Amino acid sequence: MKKILHKTEATVARLLLHALKTLPPAAASTLGGMTARFIGPRLPVSRIANTNLKLALPYLNARARKRIVRECWENLGRTIGEFPHIAALPHNSPSGPGWRVEGAEHLETARQSGKPVIFFSGHIGNWELMPPVVARHGLPFASFYRAASNEGVNSLIHDLRRNAMGQDVPMFPKGSKGARSALRYLGQGGHLGVLGDQKMNDGIEASLFGRPAMTASAAAVFALRHQALIITGHVYREGPARLVLQVDAPIHPLATGDRQADVLALTQKLNNRLQEWIEKRPGLWLWLHRRWDKSLYRKP
Repeated sequence: MKKILHKTEATVARLLLHALKTLPPAAASTLGGMTARFIGPRLPVSRIANTNLKLALPYLNARARKRIVRECWENLGRTIGEFPHIAALPHNSPSGPGWRVEGAEHLETARQSGKPVIFFSGHIGNWELMPPVVARHGLPFASFYRAASNEGVNSLIHDLRRNAMGQDVPMFPKGSKGARSALRYLGQGGHLGVLGDQKMNDGIEASLFGRPAMTASAAAVFALRHQALIITGHVYREGPARLVLQVDAPIHPLATGDRQADVLALTQKLNNRLQEWIEKRPGLWLWLHRRWDKSLYRKP
């Protein structure tokens, strides 16, 4: 029965993405955004988003939180609608769908350095845009992934990402085995991408919005071990399927000899960068996961 259900889910997902691909990119983005904006706030998971907003941005009133939750769902829907179009979006189009890069010179600096590079971002805007755009600048990177429970859906997502990048790069499963493989890959001169904004129970405690947050330390650990550059960046929207990748200046890891302190300092620096992005455009972050201690999400 489970096998039949998974096969049905995968077929529905494939048909949905095919239907979105037949639409013009802006229409697919708008349809996805409108649908998610209407349905999402009515789902129970939106209560997590509301709690997160109370924890992170306590100065917001209920009306402002409600608006940001709607924007969060709209961004997620647009990201899904745009997913099958990422590979074909034009570069520097004068108007309409397309993408551009702010800070492209930092990518060129990283490429010319000859060092391994770790790209750090979060689930902001259309995060699926970053890998193919960076690859077009000569820095294709491998990444971590959390496999979908449905093998067919997981395969579909991998195919779309591979098609968007225009080449095949490794994808490492989250966990100790994937981390070891990623570390070897980086040591061989490869580049690695990390979405570091979700809770990692076996990570380290850093601060996010002034609250303790268990945070993945992989980006800091790997960078310090291989003296890799860290490039931070995120995607924001200018319109339907019109996206901007904003790239920041490279971070050069500083090793003082105190490994634990160095990892924490670098991880905190990345959390601070993430917080800056979220505060600037809160409606573009994925507020739907329990980012802080689970006790904060218990019903009174």
